[in-house]
Amino acid sequence: MKDGCKFCEIASGKLPAAVVFEGPGVIAFLDHRPLFPGHVLLIPKDHIETLTGMPPTGIGPLFTIAQHLAQAMESGLGAEGSFVAINNRVSQSVPHLHVHVVPRKKKDGLKGFFWPRGKYSSEEEMEAVRKKLQEAMTQH
Repeated sequence: MKDGCKFCEIASGKLPAAVVFEGPGVIAFLDHRPLFPGHVLLIPKDHIETLTGMPPTGIGPLFTIAQHLAQAMESGLGAEGSFVAINNRVSQSVPHLHVHVVPRKKKDGLKGFFWPRGKYSSEEEMEAVRKKLQEAMTQH
């Protein structure tokens, strides 16, 4: 637990939250400023700031719960689907790993991604980016 981290305080029970699920190492609760009713934040109980800081053994269990939450949104809330997202550092309002699981319905007003999208300036630029990522993947 990290002092001053709101999500650590929720995980430890020091701060109240509308808990949807709690299991070994994880807790899921309603976002207090939801995109739509049912918007859940799923966090590891340990203070981990980003997905890249999560031990590999924790990734599977975390995303298994995210999968169950997405299914529960469909069966329990009548959602037609879900939006699942993680911010790492940039746009991360609380510096503690959290997975947003948001119920979706067609024509709910959420337009795909929240940021502007662009195109590569050329096939060569796209290939250069692809190569850099591919090379970096072999180093991990």
